[in-house]
Amino acid sequence: MNKINQLFAKRQGRKLLSLYFCAGCPTLEGTADVIKTLERRGIDMIEVGIPFSDPLADGPVIQSAGTVALKNGMTLRRLFTQLAEIKDEVHIPLVLMGYLNVIMHHGIEPFFQDCVKAGVSGCIIPDLPFSDYMEVVKPIADVYDIRVIMMITPETSEERIRFIDEHTDGFIYMVSSASITGVQSNFNDAKVAYFQHINGMNLRNPRMIGFGISNKQTLESAQDNAAGAIIGSKFVTLLNETRDPDKAMDLLYAALKE
Repeated sequence: MNKINQLFAKRQGRKLLSLYFCAGCPTLEGTADVIKTLERRGIDMIEVGIPFSDPLADGPVIQSAGTVALKNGMTLRRLFTQLAEIKDEVHIPLVLMGYLNVIMHHGIEPFFQDCVKAGVSGCIIPDLPFSDYMEVVKPIADVYDIRVIMMITPETSEERIRFIDEHTDGFIYMVSSASITGVQSNFNDAKVAYFQHINGMNLRNPRMIGFGISNKQTLESAQDNAAGAIIGSKFVTLLNETRDPDKAMDLLYAALKE
């Protein structure tokens, strides 16, 4: 069974925590250390960002991390090599998050082949049109047992959400707002109402809520209305400041209690 499916099947009501970081930032060779540290510190799933020069869905923190990673020399091919070297040491699901241009340049089938070789369980492609997913990407991903995770936002229609739920597997990435990534101090009543509405749809797939989670209020709000939470910008900021994943985790766990 795919590791993503195993994670949600075995959680038994426990709320999950997933973290995002950009491969190659703050250092080119630090990817393996970050991943192994996060697993050791209790993180359930890791999103590894593939740096790209024009990340449309990302806020300034993650854009900056991508710029640093590219300057450091990070490429998708180098990332696959780094991940393959630690494949047997990592037991939690790894999800690659990157834009379609980079994946198409690599080749769609070679991308999924390399995901298997590197121990990657899923991918998130924010700018992948759903029609292209259904016609081109899904048939190839299914052959290699890689989950393609789709995003929904407060602007996604109920009809589209149910269609996504029917034709995807693993989990649904529930974006807290229609804006770009970035830290938020709280989730207002409108966002909580959106979470509750989706929760009430009784979807087949579990949901993970991301974008803006940085403190106790936003974490608990996400975890109350989904299987768990995804933290990106807050952790990326702390990792860049400390240049030490253990110290960054200490600071993150402290922030999530405030």
